[in-house]
Amino acid sequence: MPAPPNRLRAAVRRLVSLGPGRVDHIPALRIAAGVAVPLSILLLTDHIGWAMYAGFGAFTGIYSRYEPTALRFRRQSLVAVLLTACVTLGAALSQLAQVLPQAAGSWIILLVSALVAGAAATLVMVRGLKPGGAIFPLFAVAAVASAPPAAPVWVAFAVAAGSAGLCVLLGLAGHWLGERHPGADVTPAAESWSRAERAAEFARFALVAAAAGAVGHVSGLPFPYWAQIAAIALLTPPGRSLQVERGIHRVVGTVLGIVTTAFLLSFPAELWQLVVWVVVLQFLAELFVLRNYAFALLFITPLALLMVQLAHPQPVTPLLQARVLETVIGASVGIAGVLLAALWDRRRARTVA
Repeated sequence: MPAPPNRLRAAVRRLVSLGPGRVDHIPALRIAAGVAVPLSILLLTDHIGWAMYAGFGAFTGIYSRYEPTALRFRRQSLVAVLLTACVTLGAALSQLAQVLPQAAGSWIILLVSALVAGAAATLVMVRGLKPGGAIFPLFAVAAVASAPPAAPVWVAFAVAAGSAGLCVLLGLAGHWLGERHPGADVTPAAESWSRAERAAEFARFALVAAAAGAVGHVSGLPFPYWAQIAAIALLTPPGRSLQVERGIHRVVGTVLGIVTTAFLLSFPAELWQLVVWVVVLQFLAELFVLRNYAFALLFITPLALLMVQLAHPQPVTPLLQARVLETVIGASVGIAGVLLAALWDRRRARTVA
């Protein structure tokens, strides 16, 4: 086993260095196009307030990169259904929150979002989807539910479904654009997961998301779902050391991404300019996310915040402050959950021995 200083040096190296590239520009272009087309249509039709519905549907394109085209089609079709359902559920919760006391509505959204995180993470694990975890389903439900209703629920469904469907088609088109893969007819070996393993995955994500959301809400900050996202983001890597490291990367990258966001929002911008920035940031995020997670957050953070600004504009300074604080809260809760799980496993192992 390497000495702690060696592990520390390796962790620092992973934080500041880029991994090898893999023709990342091709899937990055495909994914960016999946965002650009629906947002441009909404901009031209004067419905940019529906941007979150389209944007979360477009997250379909992020899944199943570097996989055979036929397999990507099947998996992205499943993800399209999942994300469309999440957007629709979020829109329904947003409508419900309008008729409930504010406190009750907020707690219901946090609880439902946590349950969605657990269910989505379990589905992703069982189906072998990549990227793993439940960031995008949780983000879709919670962000849409936390914003004032921008349209009837059926509109949210239709916009998200159309955007997701476009991304599935772009995934097929990627084959002819150069995103080809060896072994296109190979079916990956199916993994079997016991009922106990599925329950554990559900509980792991749901409990961490619920705890982070509760702490974020009690803190009085305006977007507690950001704490939920930061908390579950670190649960995806294999091994607890890497999970703790991912939490640190999340905080460091978010702080640096806030600087990028502050610059982009430091001068007046037309809606079309924000759309252009969103598309460019999506491309850059996908170009680097598999090579250095912290560095990719330089683009992911402003991307997420500009999507919020497109659909539901907020005062800039409180928005940026809340993003940093809730990310720190979420990462802290997530790391605490990882450490508690490690202590529990160690205690159980001693008991069995």
